[in-house]
Amino acid sequence: MIKIEGLRKEYPNVTPLKNVTVEINRGDVISIIGPSGTGKSTLLRCLNQLEEPTAGTITVDGEVITDPSCDISLVRRKMGMVFQSFNLFANLNMIENVIAAPVALLKIPKEQAYEEGMALLRRVGLAEKAQNYPDELSGGQKQRVAIARAIAMKPEILLFDEPTSALDPTMVGEVLSVIRSLAREGMTMMIVTHEMKFARDVSNRVFYMDEGGIYEDGTPEQIFDAPLKEKTRVFIRRLKQLTLEITSMEADYVGFVSQIEEFGRKNLLSVRTLRNLQLCFEELAIQNILPNVEAGGLPINIVIEYSESTDTVSMVITYGGKKFDPFTEGDELSAGIVKKLASEWGHSFADENRIEIKFVP
Repeated sequence: MIKIEGLRKEYPNVTPLKNVTVEINRGDVISIIGPSGTGKSTLLRCLNQLEEPTAGTITVDGEVITDPSCDISLVRRKMGMVFQSFNLFANLNMIENVIAAPVALLKIPKEQAYEEGMALLRRVGLAEKAQNYPDELSGGQKQRVAIARAIAMKPEILLFDEPTSALDPTMVGEVLSVIRSLAREGMTMMIVTHEMKFARDVSNRVFYMDEGGIYEDGTPEQIFDAPLKEKTRVFIRRLKQLTLEITSMEADYVGFVSQIEEFGRKNLLSVRTLRNLQLCFEELAIQNILPNVEAGGLPINIVIEYSESTDTVSMVITYGGKKFDPFTEGDELSAGIVKKLASEWGHSFADENRIEIKFVP
């Protein structure tokens, strides 16, 4: 359906895409992952010509869209795009946002467009919001309307540029469920995402981007369980593990909690699991261990790991100094909170103190 050959995109100070050559088949659902700055969004924007490639060719359904003679407006009708910032028209209500392009570009009669638009809003669970304006909706609701608007043009391909990155974690699931339903219906999609569990569940292919191109292309099982290339292995390992280190009594608690939240979002942890993880970190590491360790007990090392195979999260805390078991010697209230929130917990002491905690959704 799409053939990309030698695609290159240069900017004055950086070249995010150096040489991309790949074929995308009809019905493919491709998740695009990788570190920031590796050209993931640029690739999508080159596909629908929001960015003009520096070199190379892109062919869609047999038509070379990088040819200057190509009518790109016709090609864009085949490609719906959903942006991370929604891009809804603030002066139009929801149904007007959905039907504006079909009426103006496809010349669909307004009454027909209205009926089809309402059907799409029902499909994304927002028919009751048809007369509301964007500033009256949550971020998740806005993104679902943006998806309905893209589908209203009856595209053959949908491009999603980090569709959940601007959302509160509580709203991510509602948007991903709509994308999942489209995948089940066979829609060809390319999705730039940092939601790794979603990428694994919904895709038939995953592109890991690095070094100016598609560094590794494989099935979700290959990319997430047995990547063939070193940079992919390093990236996937970091996604599943977060390491924190408390080196002074003036710990940056807010910064640590933010890192835990980002880790949870990348791995699509439930809101409940993420909240329990953050609370246990606060109650154990900050409220209990830190005030009770001697100077020689620092640093306090925390390793949080997510296991996709068992869908469990573990937290291991190690620290030096003399033996100190926060569950029996520390603050009773903090210890009680951890015992209530975690499914397993325990302390051991050999050369150092070691606490292991497990969370089962």
